[in-house]
Amino acid sequence: MGEAERGDEAPRIRVSYWCANGHESMPSFASDIDLPETWDCPRCGFPAGTDRDNPPSPPRNEPYKTHLAYVKERRSPEDAAAILQEAVDKLRKSGVRF
Repeated sequence: MGEAERGDEAPRIRVSYWCANGHESMPSFASDIDLPETWDCPRCGFPAGTDRDNPPSPPRNEPYKTHLAYVKERRSPEDAAAILQEAVDKLRKSGVRF
């Protein structure tokens, strides 16, 4: 199987993309498409751009948060105390002893 059986190859261009770590990747694209603004660096995974002197900044990783951390972001200590009191009152009315 050769090129004759698969047809002619589309005209291609190679474009240099640079990441924040200075890695260069040169993917090949069909010459008649709009080039992507960023490309993932195959070495470190950071986003890469075509401007060597001004590459895209690496993504900021957010630390893992527990469910309690998210609740504390949404509720003040006063809200938490009021919700707890409501739950205790409801349990006492239902006859639960604690």
